Amino acid sequence: MRAGPRYELRVNPALRTAAAYAWRILVVGAAVYAAFAVLGRFHEVAAAVFLGLVVTAVLEPVTNLLARRMPRPLAVAVALIGSIVLVLGVLSLVGEAVAGEQGRLEKEFSDGLGRIEQWLERPPFRLARGTLDDLQSRIGQFLSGHRSTVVSTAVSGLGRLVEVVTVLVLAVFCSVFFIHSGDRQWQWFCAQLPETARGRVSTAGRAAWRTFTGYTHGIIVVAATNAVLVGLALFALGVPLALPLALLEFFAAFVPLIGSPIALAVAAVVALAAKGPVVAAVVVALIVIIGQIEGHLLHPLVMSWAVRLHPVVVALSVIGGAIAAGVLGAVVAVPLVSVAWSVRQALRRAEGPTGT
Repeated sequence: MRAGPRYELRVNPALRTAAAYAWRILVVGAAVYAAFAVLGRFHEVAAAVFLGLVVTAVLEPVTNLLARRMPRPLAVAVALIGSIVLVLGVLSLVGEAVAGEQGRLEKEFSDGLGRIEQWLERPPFRLARGTLDDLQSRIGQFLSGHRSTVVSTAVSGLGRLVEVVTVLVLAVFCSVFFIHSGDRQWQWFCAQLPETARGRVSTAGRAAWRTFTGYTHGIIVVAATNAVLVGLALFALGVPLALPLALLEFFAAFVPLIGSPIALAVAAVVALAAKGPVVAAVVVALIVIIGQIEGHLLHPLVMSWAVRLHPVVVALSVIGGAIAAGVLGAVVAVPLVSVAWSVRQALRRAEGPTGT
């Protein structure tokens, strides 16, 4: 019996290539989602390990320098204790600045609110007279009527404070061992892997740590530069709380693209309440100027130590990290993407042009 003709299903090469990339993208997306889900589930541990790695990246060069003249355990202790004393000194200086300006701040803010109300009563806003006074009384009535909610929120805040302190202590504990013998710990980890995977994992680890330390040093330089510029500008304009606002700018700069504008927006509100709309407008102009300096000068120069990412990638990483894991995700997203990209590039170079 004669067999009938056979028909082969031919798939367009472009469709076959698109399908191949599609399932790989789905796998990568699932892996990223799983990583951020784990971070969100164990965010205290993840935050402590991340902060420990940041402290290690900052203090390891100092420790290596001190270890030339003293035993390494003593060098680790000196570097950590010195950094803790420095941070506490800065925080106490900020607290003293706020306490010393308290009386003047109350008067300036009271006068500033009056000026803002008069300004809003004129065109184009034409706000009714006494609206802000009515708003203040309504806020007071709300707080008195929801006292139990306010108290429970305060208690929850104390719980969060204990959680933050726990994370900081665990981060310092981890950084002690990372700084003292992090290289030996990594060698031990690689030794537990199969021999076929040791080379690739070792290459990936070196690339990841090089990128992470470069990013950490770079973002600290950018944050410190922004803080100095903001502090000097606010001090020159006579805006109160210049030092605390500069410190806020320093920490906000660790969230790329959006952190610095938010901190400067807070400074603009303080300037509006204390000095009026003209000085506030100058501070708003400062937001644009510092954003241009950061985006076109500091990041291209400083971040060349690490992996330079396209601004679109940075923005998507920050927003995606914030959605997946909140503030921690927004801070961790960019260095995580940078590390992943550098690991990919390092493994491709190690495989050679033939991919073997």
